[in-house]
Amino acid sequence: MGPGLAVALAAVAALAITLASAGAGRLLRDRAKRRRRAAPDLPPAPGPERAEDAPPLMPTRLDALSRLDDLTVGEAMVHRTNMQLVNADDPPARIVEEALASPYTRLPLWRGEPENIVGVLHAKDLFRAYHAVGGDLARLDPVRHAAPPWFVPDHVSLRDQLNAFLKRKNHFAIVVDEYGEVMGLLTLEDILEEIVGDIADEHDPVVLGVRPDPDGSVTVDGGVPIRDLNRTLGWHLPDGEATTLAGLVIHEARMIPEERQAFTFHGFRFLVLKRDRNRLALIRITPVAGDAPLPARRG
Repeated sequence: MGPGLAVALAAVAALAITLASAGAGRLLRDRAKRRRRAAPDLPPAPGPERAEDAPPLMPTRLDALSRLDDLTVGEAMVHRTNMQLVNADDPPARIVEEALASPYTRLPLWRGEPENIVGVLHAKDLFRAYHAVGGDLARLDPVRHAAPPWFVPDHVSLRDQLNAFLKRKNHFAIVVDEYGEVMGLLTLEDILEEIVGDIADEHDPVVLGVRPDPDGSVTVDGGVPIRDLNRTLGWHLPDGEATTLAGLVIHEARMIPEERQAFTFHGFRFLVLKRDRNRLALIRITPVAGDAPLPARRG
C-alpha cells in the first residue's frame, strides 16, 4: 500500500471513529433534512414503508469501529513467525538485495538474535543512501539509515494504538509482551483492515504457509495466525482463545495432539500431519460438508 493510500485511509478511519462516537446519528439526520430542504420538489425515493424496515447504517463498519476498544494489539498483529527480518550484520549488498525482493517497504533489523530488534529500515531511505554513495556498496551503511524501533505492549487496545499511530505519524510498531519479548509487528494498515476489511495491494504477498489441496482441503503451517487464515479463505474460525492455528487446535483438543490425530470442531476437520516436539508444525483442514464453505479455488 502506497503512502498516499495509507494517509487517506487514516483520515477516513479517524473521521469514522468521530462519527461513531455518539454524534453519528444526529449528524446524518441533520444532513438528510438539509437535503430535503434543498430539493423540495423531488418525489420521495422508493424504500421501506416503515422506519424500522430500513437497513441499518453500515452495520459492519460501525460494529468494527466499536470493536476497536475490545480488540488488542496482540490480536491484530502479524505474528513473529511471519515477520520478515533482516540481519543488520549482513553485507550491504545482501541487505539491498533483500529490500528489493521484499513486498514490504519497512523491514525490522536484528542483531545477534532475531528477537533483538535494533532498527526499522525503510526501503526509500536505503535507496536514497545507496544513490548518495554513487552505488558504491562498500561505502553504504544500512543500519545508519534505520529508524529506531518503536515497541508497543500487546495488551493496548486498537483504538488507543490507532490514535498513537496518528499522533506520532509513525505507522509501524514492534509488539512485545509484558517481559519485553518480541511477539510480532503491527502497522496502521492492520488496524484499518479491522475496520474496512482487507485492503488489496498489488504488492501484497500471498499468506505463507497456506496451501489449498486438489480435494478441497487446505494444508496449513501451525504458526499461521487465525486472522490471516480467515481473511485469506473467508472463514470465521474463532481467535479469542488462540492466536495461531496450532494454538486453536491445542485449545479445542485440550491436549497436544500426536501426528495423524484428527478433531472436528467449528465446522472443520483438523488433521495433524506433522509435530515438531511440542509444536504442531503442519495441519490439514477439511470443511465438513454442509457446515463450512470450501475455500475459493484460484485458477
